Amino acid sequence: MSAPGPGGPLPTLVGLHTSSRRAWTATEAILYALGVGAGQRDPATELRFTTENSTGHPQRVLPTFASVLAADPPPLGDPTAVRHAEEALTLFRPLPPAGQVHTTATVTALHDQGSGALVQQVSRLRDPAGTTVAVVRRSMFVIGAGGFGGSRARAAGWRAPTGPPEHRIVAAVRPDQALLYRLSGDRNPLHSDPVVAGRAGLPRPILHGLCTFGFAGRLLLPLVGDDPTRVRHVRARFNAPLHPGDTLTVQAWRRPYGVLFRVGDGAGRIVLDRGVLALAAR
Repeated sequence: MSAPGPGGPLPTLVGLHTSSRRAWTATEAILYALGVGAGQRDPATELRFTTENSTGHPQRVLPTFASVLAADPPPLGDPTAVRHAEEALTLFRPLPPAGQVHTTATVTALHDQGSGALVQQVSRLRDPAGTTVAVVRRSMFVIGAGGFGGSRARAAGWRAPTGPPEHRIVAAVRPDQALLYRLSGDRNPLHSDPVVAGRAGLPRPILHGLCTFGFAGRLLLPLVGDDPTRVRHVRARFNAPLHPGDTLTVQAWRRPYGVLFRVGDGAGRIVLDRGVLALAAR
């Protein structure tokens, strides 16, 4: 299926409803943590995320693992024309190291951005008892699919921080980071195949946007008490791709409820913007 253009099939997606079940084990939670860089700088510092049997380190799940459990976007045409635009997750309870959720997802809106279309989807994750565990809001941008006469998306409210960042956290991204993240289920060849990346106009495969998102969320934890079970909300806008082998710099500003953040690459280009990590009230 080629990328849809004006008058193409995208408008029919609004209201599309899907349902699925997803079970995971301690191993999958560990693979996700490794995929977003846990333990790379010092294997002994993040054992609660990378092992399930270390003395004094009961296993914990990174809050951004909820994104892996959300529904995939509906078919949007040629994958080389699709980019992740925004991600926002809200957790109502910490995710266990192993569990199961029933995920229902709905395409809630389609916006005409001129150069492309913005598709918005909401996934609701419920445990076997029917209790909502998390809600994940996801936006995908389809290059070249605009011009169908729809409304433009309104920017979500976000008060940009003033002054220099209060914290800068720099981390290396492994050359094989995208391959590690593939173990969490995202097999889009844009992140592994140089030929597909070339067709998309990219010099080489790029890192998954959700890998960058999870990387940043993990690095921010020490700034908010280092307790993943207190994280209530994480969101960010994807500005530009990050490449495996690059460096990643998280810029953070403290707030009473958590932190605001941005993420830059090794050249100083902002790859994640409008970031918020908020904690649940004690």
